[in-house]
Amino acid sequence: MVLRYGAIEKEIFLSSSIPVNFDVERYFNHHKMMNRIRAFEETAATANDDGLVLGAIHLSIGQEAIASGVCQNLEKDDFLLSTHRGHGHTLAKGADPQSMMLELLGRKGGICQGKGGSMHIADFSVGMLGANGVVSANINIAAGAGHAIKLKGGNNISCCIFGDGAINRGPFLEGLNWAGVFKLPVLFVCEKNGFASTTVTEAMTSGEGGKQRAQSLGIPAEEVDGNDIVEVDECVRQNVKEIRSGGGPRFILCNTYRLHGHTASDPALYREQEDVDEAWKNDPISKCRDLLKNAGVLDEDLKGHRTDALSEMRAIYNRAKQAPWPELQLAYEDVQDSGDPREEAF
Repeated sequence: MVLRYGAIEKEIFLSSSIPVNFDVERYFNHHKMMNRIRAFEETAATANDDGLVLGAIHLSIGQEAIASGVCQNLEKDDFLLSTHRGHGHTLAKGADPQSMMLELLGRKGGICQGKGGSMHIADFSVGMLGANGVVSANINIAAGAGHAIKLKGGNNISCCIFGDGAINRGPFLEGLNWAGVFKLPVLFVCEKNGFASTTVTEAMTSGEGGKQRAQSLGIPAEEVDGNDIVEVDECVRQNVKEIRSGGGPRFILCNTYRLHGHTASDPALYREQEDVDEAWKNDPISKCRDLLKNAGVLDEDLKGHRTDALSEMRAIYNRAKQAPWPELQLAYEDVQDSGDPREEAF
């Protein structure tokens, strides 16, 4: 894709309103990915309203800068462990959105053959080891993946994304402690969206929170505006570099806001609509768009990202609706069906 800046070179457009050394093409691509994530989530919500989604789905609308800023700084062979709110992470890591939509609908050709659904979506071919329906359960898996990397002498890393509700569960301490003790190549990213399901997280959190807890274990930790793609991207890029150079685990706290309910069916009556309206003013896609416009990118090109993303995801959904159900025989695959588990676990 060719970027267009009008008749004047892009450097002339750069002003004090955008960061120094702002990489226009890099953030143009982030803007495109964030729009694809937003469109996928909106389309998934439509599928849920149409009664075609099997199980609950958890939308990440408003948190796209974290998904894009983290995952587009990872290599294909880096491992990613996600949460039940993981569509955006999965897409940004390189998974095929058509296979993802088929999975949400439980259809043939789904990325996990229709068995994982939304909360356990995975694509090992791009290093996405899985979303997880159990809050914080992905943290210990990420630590284990990081330990495997270290034992094998690899240069790839393990990345774990989780919500602020996870910091109050046992695996948070266990996983970070293990990674710290063995200096594992793990990036821990906390999406602090303000809620643990239907509870305000701060009301149930003693002390200062996840960043300080990570630091108490000797893990370097930083805090960024999770709705600012530049902050997220630069912080993740630097921390990934330090991890790859043998610096051990790192922790990043990304402040954001969950614009929708806990699930796509949750009306979120436990919070004030005024708070949601205010949060929309900090929309990460709008913030990125404004930066790019100030850098001279034409508005029509930026609007094209939204139009193209909606068109792509609507076509994907229409194809998924017409897809057949998986063969019944698949229910007997990927299942341990031999050996006595008391003697032979694998």
